[in-house]
Amino acid sequence: MSIEFIGMIQPREQSEIHPPRGPSIDLGYLRESAQVAEDGGFDRFLIGWHENGPDGLQLAAYAAAHTRRVGFLVAHRPGFQAPTNAARSFATLDQLSEGRAAIHVISGGDDTEQHRDGNYLGKDERYERTDEYVGILKSIWTADAPVDHAGKYYRFEGASPDVRTHRRPRIPIYFGGASDAAIEVAGKHADVYALWGETKQQVTEIIARVRASTARHRGEAAVQAIRFSLSFRPILAPTEAEAWARAERVLAEINRVRGAAALGPAVRPPQNVGSQRLLAAAALGDRPEGRLYTAIAAATGARGNTTALVGTPQQVAEEFLAYHALGVTTFLIRGFDPLEDAIDYGRTLLPTTRRLIAERGAAVPAVAAE
Repeated sequence: MSIEFIGMIQPREQSEIHPPRGPSIDLGYLRESAQVAEDGGFDRFLIGWHENGPDGLQLAAYAAAHTRRVGFLVAHRPGFQAPTNAARSFATLDQLSEGRAAIHVISGGDDTEQHRDGNYLGKDERYERTDEYVGILKSIWTADAPVDHAGKYYRFEGASPDVRTHRRPRIPIYFGGASDAAIEVAGKHADVYALWGETKQQVTEIIARVRASTARHRGEAAVQAIRFSLSFRPILAPTEAEAWARAERVLAEINRVRGAAALGPAVRPPQNVGSQRLLAAAALGDRPEGRLYTAIAAATGARGNTTALVGTPQQVAEEFLAYHALGVTTFLIRGFDPLEDAIDYGRTLLPTTRRLIAERGAAVPAVAAE
């Protein structure tokens, strides 16, 4: 079973301990982050979706011009762009990068964020629309003739498939969302199902649910083909004691930054199920199992991927292998010091994990786009 590492780049330095400063795009920082991901041996890097952030497809095109091998996973929210146009946009990126593009479909679980871009559908309706939307993308990317469609949310005639993806038959589809509605849509469309860092019991449970959904919608061959991605914020140090001390410093800094921003100790409960699952893990304690550290998720209301694995590179790599044995093929990792941590992961964590898997007889071919 292959393994894939995905990093994350942003157009300027920012994290829970680094409040954003200056203009929304720092070209030097963006360029350096992309090159660090490539030099560090990452297979891809994620460009996230933010309702107040720059356009991810354009950031990826810029990064493509300054790298040669590393792939791009661009987060995309269905419903804010016509699917026919989105199909051409992603196919264009895939052509410009010579097959390095992938899409990360996220319907969005927070009503307030959705309203900022004018979307007022409820959660279940958003996933219903996502189902139709992603089906359209796939149909256009794989078509040999103009495409017609008449559905609940979209209707068009003669959509052109002339802008082909470089990768055939289409680019990979990563899919995020942990609600029942999300898992049903993932079962229909996902090549890679992505979840945030959870306990091994939670991961085992949700993998089983996604596989069951996939079997219902696409059959056993798709069950064998679907892959699973898990997101963590590794906190590393030369010794275990130093790593845990660093984790506590990160937590203290997060609390200090939140206090300075007048956010107060309380955060409103998250609407999305993924965050709710992280908080359920955090309710088991700051260290519910092994090297899993949930205190940061608890402190931030699990706003995004906020669970950490703490230890030396060898120890965290061993944890990766434990999740790998459960069926996880992809690890999406980023640090609280984004650029510095990415450099460290490339020097220590990635090669250590790949070495351990190779020693244990697992196949580890690169899975990024050729």
